[in-house]
Amino acid sequence: MEIRDLTPEDLDDVLDLRKRSFGPLSADDRERWRKAVLPALGEGRYLGAFDGTRLAAAARLRRFTQWWHGKPQPMAGVAGVTVNPEDRGLGVGTTIMRAVVNRAAELGDAVSALFPATTAIYRGVGYEHAGAQYNVRLPAESLRGIRPAAPVKLRRMGPGDAAELMAVLHRAHGAARSSGAISWDEDTWNLWLANEDDFLYLADDGYAVYRWKGDAMEVENIVAASPETLRALWSLVGSASTIAREVVASVAPDDPVLWLLRERTKEQVQQVRWMFRVLDVATAVARRGFPSHVTCEAVVTVDDPIRGGGTWRLDISGGSGAATPVEQPGVTLSVNGFSALYAGIPTRTLRLAGLMTGHDGYDQALDAAFAAKPYMLDYF
Repeated sequence: MEIRDLTPEDLDDVLDLRKRSFGPLSADDRERWRKAVLPALGEGRYLGAFDGTRLAAAARLRRFTQWWHGKPQPMAGVAGVTVNPEDRGLGVGTTIMRAVVNRAAELGDAVSALFPATTAIYRGVGYEHAGAQYNVRLPAESLRGIRPAAPVKLRRMGPGDAAELMAVLHRAHGAARSSGAISWDEDTWNLWLANEDDFLYLADDGYAVYRWKGDAMEVENIVAASPETLRALWSLVGSASTIAREVVASVAPDDPVLWLLRERTKEQVQQVRWMFRVLDVATAVARRGFPSHVTCEAVVTVDDPIRGGGTWRLDISGGSGAATPVEQPGVTLSVNGFSALYAGIPTRTLRLAGLMTGHDGYDQALDAAFAAKPYMLDYF
């Protein structure tokens, strides 16, 4: 099985592969997909596994920015992992995923994430469950009482507003010390902002993306950095409550809108789980944000059969971290375990799950340094 970069000439075969894996796309969706993937071809971010000239599997690395404790870094989002029916169960998926891990690192990404259709294949190449997309279902009338606290200037967005929207995201997630949240790259945002069926609004410190879905309102993104903008954006959605029966919204697990509701009793929340992997320990630690009040050190050994493991001393202080190679005993984690720790999974959980062993003197320091409630608003 040969792994190589896909080219524009391969896209018809990729579409056939996607159809056999996910179902057919409409003509409009096929055209939108082609526009979205063309930049990835020129950047070495779309790989194929070939049996001779026949395409057996494919996987795409999407360019994202991801925040960890409010600090942004590049992240390789793995999507479109597809294997032909006749090639499943033969290790082809693992083969292409090992290539994806190495390619992401070669492109300079220190972390990667994906939404799994199944856990085993991705866990086998070092990914571990880390966070979720939280989709809450609310009666539309529950939003009716949210009213702007002060005038907020809102305008409609469209293609060409991606750079301004991304700047808003950087300010909002930095101020919120968000973990796990992502932003599409500018080209992709401009594609999404051209969707005529979406309602797109931008403020100086927030934005909203929502749409009708049947007789419900679907909120894809509402991000706000001030109480005034938060209320203004959610009041837009609430204004449809005389027609819409319910609202389905992607929210943070502690999203402030939930504390604006007049009543809360039973809530339906669907968690769409995502997995996470550290590709380069030293770079990932240097790029991550940490609580400014935490000062500590710990020695960790990370076992990574694909990227190569090692032992590092982690020094955390002033909101920043560094990982220095050392030769001394410490706590031992699989790369799955270290990836989960990085995402805020407690050391006690990791030990009970068999992902962490050895010296326990660093556990409290590691829990304090890597504490997080990771989430994503966007599915990919």
